[in-house]
Amino acid sequence: MRFLFIGDVVGKPGRRGLAARLPQLRQSHSAELVIVNGENSAGGIGIDERSAEEIFAAGADVITLGNHAYRQRSSYELLDRDERIVRPANYPKGNPGQGSTMIEVGGRRVGVLNLSGALGLTVARSPFPAADAELGELERRGAELVIVDFHAEMTSEKVALGWYLDGRVAAVLGTHTHVPTADARVLPGGTAFIADVGMTGSRQSILGVRIEDAMAGFTTQMPTRFTTASEDVWINAVAVTIGEDGRATSIEQILEPSGSS
Repeated sequence: MRFLFIGDVVGKPGRRGLAARLPQLRQSHSAELVIVNGENSAGGIGIDERSAEEIFAAGADVITLGNHAYRQRSSYELLDRDERIVRPANYPKGNPGQGSTMIEVGGRRVGVLNLSGALGLTVARSPFPAADAELGELERRGAELVIVDFHAEMTSEKVALGWYLDGRVAAVLGTHTHVPTADARVLPGGTAFIADVGMTGSRQSILGVRIEDAMAGFTTQMPTRFTTASEDVWINAVAVTIGEDGRATSIEQILEPSGSS
């Protein structure tokens, strides 16, 4: 089985870039499953009904989120209703949405688990025991393999979770920083890992925000309204191959212009 994981889609420019490029990427990489991080898809922060619909229309099968999952109040009902969208599982149990989902791919039951880092972010539980509990539940539900989106601030925490879950999940794929890292590999136990996939958004920006907006914040230390940048949109993603035994055999980094305008 091969799947694509797309890094954080940032605002309308990211959604347009995804729509322009994903169909061809899915075909060229023979992807049977597409997972997209959409936590910045609505105006650059959070997710809403419209941005979710556009991501699914572009070809996504599952949407993962992160620390901005609840920034759009209109999304709460959506998160409770649509099981294809998952928010971090280590948020409080009573919060809107669910932390994992199950999807059938080529006759195999694939679990998709979303976790948030605890360093520099606010969570209800450490991602390490949360991962243990969620994997146990997914196994009880019949998952044959599990893919993890680890939305975390610190590289050390991401690497640690990769080693912690090596051999227990098919992939641990980092999101949140919007900067792709150069450490994509398959760990010894058969878990595909990368500390950060990157973002799907404008490269002529500061993490997807217009340069002049972000620069004003840095140079003046005053509150600044951020606007999503729209120039030179790139797709940051990975393509992962999973063997019959549920272990990863390869991970390929994808860093390409979207071709959208």
